[in-house]
Amino acid sequence: MSIAIDDIYAAQRRIAGGVIETPLRLSPWLRSPGGGVQLKLEIVQPTGSYKVRGAWNVCARLRDTGKADSRPLITASAGNHGQGLALAAAHFGFPLIVFVPEDAPRTKIEAMERRGAQLRRCRDYDAAEQQAKAHAAAGEGLWISPYSHPDVIAGAGTVGLELTRQQPDLDAVVVPIGGGGLISGVGIAIKALSPATRVIGVEVAASCPFTKSLAAGRLVSIDVGPSLADGLTGNLDPDTVTLDIVRTVVDEIVVVEEEDLRRALTGVVAHEHLVIEGAAAAGPAALLSGRVQPRGNVAVILTGANIDISTLAPLLR
Repeated sequence: MSIAIDDIYAAQRRIAGGVIETPLRLSPWLRSPGGGVQLKLEIVQPTGSYKVRGAWNVCARLRDTGKADSRPLITASAGNHGQGLALAAAHFGFPLIVFVPEDAPRTKIEAMERRGAQLRRCRDYDAAEQQAKAHAAAGEGLWISPYSHPDVIAGAGTVGLELTRQQPDLDAVVVPIGGGGLISGVGIAIKALSPATRVIGVEVAASCPFTKSLAAGRLVSIDVGPSLADGLTGNLDPDTVTLDIVRTVVDEIVVVEEEDLRRALTGVVAHEHLVIEGAAAAGPAALLSGRVQPRGNVAVILTGANIDISTLAPLLR
């Protein structure tokens, strides 16, 4: 599977009207010598997450190519991809089944149901992905990977197109990593348009399959722990294309701890006056912990805002 900059430009044209170009805002709190830290506010997307970009691109392409039939789209999601796909599927008239981990945040579950998705609850994210793929393979629908699908990756890559236009002199971009779809798309766009810009990924200690797989030289299975960044946890699909893409377009991956995430999330709320979810705290956490030493103009992608009040309130106390 090859994804090029032209695919990302095509995605940008397809998603126009369904997805917004998000602001890039200078942080008054996070600092970078010789420049500044700018926050890419994907939290203001219609579903509160960048995931709607890839979802909208998938559905628009299915419509344009006529490859969709009466069977539903099938995916697995901890919440944000499911919300984005539910919104896009409803717009384009596609039925949707989402396999979800039973501990997915309530706010994400309710949003998927509100947008018309049928939910199938599973033990955890790994089980959700396995069961969703099996359901599709049995002929029950069309499997749409939340991260290892060319149109999902190309849609996510439109974040990179916007960044290079909004900040032409960009020294680095910091990207949370779950399944790798976002950093794959952003990395392809950045390296095509601004090769000197460093692409830095951030995994969480509770789930760092890229760090361990790249060290091993092959995809490895990991033990996944609980994390505030629920959207970043889980093993990689054995068929994923993202590991090879990340190996090519990502300059560095760092790992942050749970305390780093908590400190970053509360700091963003207090100093930036923005609500973010745990996964979106990964970038600020990497800077605050010193695992990323910013220099020059640095963009940090705040990927989503969908956090349960029951999770957020104790952190703010």
